[in-house]
Amino acid sequence: MESSHGSSFSSWNSYLQALAQTPARLARRAGSVSTCYEEMSRVKARSGSDMQRTLRWYDLVGFGIGGMVGAGVFVTTGHASRLYAGPSVIISYAIAGLCALLSAFCYTEFAVDMPVAGGAFSYLRVTFGEFAAFLAGANLIMDYVMSNAAVARGFTAYLGSAIGISTSKWRLVVHGLPDGFNEIDIFAVLVVLGITLIICYSTRESSVVNMVLTALHILFIGFVILMGFWKGDWKNFTEPANPNNPSGFFPFGAPGVFNGAAMVYLSYIGYDAVSTLAEEVRNPVKDIPIGVSGSVIIVTILYCLMAASMSMLLPYDMIDADAPFSAAFRGKSDGWKWVSNVIGMGASFGILTSLLVAMLGQARYMCVIGRSNVVPAWFARVHPKTSTPVNASAFLGIFTAAIALFTDLNVLLNLVSIGTLFVFYMVANAVVYRRYVAIGTTNPWPTLSFLCSFSFTSILFTLIWHFMPQGQGKAFMLGACAVIAIAITQLFHCIVPQARKPEFWGVPLMPWIPCVSIFLNIFLLGSLDGPSYARFVFFSALAVLVYVLYSVHASFDAEGEGSFGQKNGEIMKESGESDQDPIFKV
Repeated sequence: MESSHGSSFSSWNSYLQALAQTPARLARRAGSVSTCYEEMSRVKARSGSDMQRTLRWYDLVGFGIGGMVGAGVFVTTGHASRLYAGPSVIISYAIAGLCALLSAFCYTEFAVDMPVAGGAFSYLRVTFGEFAAFLAGANLIMDYVMSNAAVARGFTAYLGSAIGISTSKWRLVVHGLPDGFNEIDIFAVLVVLGITLIICYSTRESSVVNMVLTALHILFIGFVILMGFWKGDWKNFTEPANPNNPSGFFPFGAPGVFNGAAMVYLSYIGYDAVSTLAEEVRNPVKDIPIGVSGSVIIVTILYCLMAASMSMLLPYDMIDADAPFSAAFRGKSDGWKWVSNVIGMGASFGILTSLLVAMLGQARYMCVIGRSNVVPAWFARVHPKTSTPVNASAFLGIFTAAIALFTDLNVLLNLVSIGTLFVFYMVANAVVYRRYVAIGTTNPWPTLSFLCSFSFTSILFTLIWHFMPQGQGKAFMLGACAVIAIAITQLFHCIVPQARKPEFWGVPLMPWIPCVSIFLNIFLLGSLDGPSYARFVFFSALAVLVYVLYSVHASFDAEGEGSFGQKNGEIMKESGESDQDPIFKV
């Protein structure tokens, strides 16, 4: 091991010497795996003060609902119904909800076993090492910042629509700036800064604000559902407006249902932010499974009812893909036009709740990344009075507000989903790996070989589904891929024993549920467009550059100073966690 007697950043010469040692440092640090015990003790202590454990299961349910049910559902439902599934979009939402629940199970196992604020970053760090965790964390934070900026600007548009004020009157046009960067939105900035103050002040108060806004939003959603069932017609479930279009509840068959599920699944993204609140939960063993799974189940029911309501209002071939609910009432001449304004107001509350939860999540991701020394430790500080990561919250809040001020970001839906889906995929792999591999005592290659084989088969299935023309050959190829995937999973299940069993809560039916989650996330990644992958590659390359030029050297310095302990065996790690962390005593 190299010895280091000073910081790599203490002088220009020191930094140049560190850069010369980059290959060796990468070899040592990139794959370095932390342990649960280190994450919950030594690493956590780098924040100074502790985050207060004030949240209960109902707070997590509220955060989960608030994070998922934003304005996106008002758009995705129309797109999925009009273009893909027709009335069977109800089934699409049910399938997508099941997929989200399976992925949520993977998050829950980690969050219960290791209740820290790092979410997926911490889960990947204790499984696949520092570099994989940093790559995932950097993409997640960039997705959060970009989407939050776009959502804040969207709030201006929805609120203006609800109260009858044009968006142009909310924004100041600066003609000297290029298009897309010339509409100054002060109101969006005020919204972001206001939420930043709330999350800096207290997580408990943030939960109260979220509960109030979420309750109001659900009331509006309930109103939309009731209006749809009241003013709708049951025949719209089976009869299109144009008799030449496909009819029936499944006008586009099973492919339409699954393609619709791939699109509406994006409406479920948001529950992952709840896992970052694990460090502030009173009883992680009980509250986290109820909070995460309960919110996904409730949201699935709400989404299915909304889809049914919309399908009753209009035949699927008359639905406005961009604004299905408000357009359905706006075109009515019997005095119901005001309902569209109510829908706009409800969407505004949904935007605020999703923004609040997302900004809570991004701050906690940044806080724990700061604890790991791959970004400056300043971000890791927790304020002793508020018990919140004030530095990370304020920095990201100001950064988000600056982007929301002038940038017209058309990055809702696909452009901000690819990073999240990639992390969902990584976490599902990590659950399997951690169950079957005990670091230092178990040969990891059988598990790694299985995960790579299963992923390859899933990618092949996805490519055939999206690009091979319809016919018997396509059905045969898809069936063959499915049989191969099931066979290698059963073979792995029978041959490779589990190296560890969760002490408190674990994903059931291992390895089947994580494998279904892996397949579904790959399938959904395959449904995204080219610009999504271009953005992902760009920000991933940027993250790699930051890691090589800064993070690996800061991490190496921290190891030399003793901030990171030696790699402990799994058995020692498990006993250490169970014996020393009182929150697990139930």
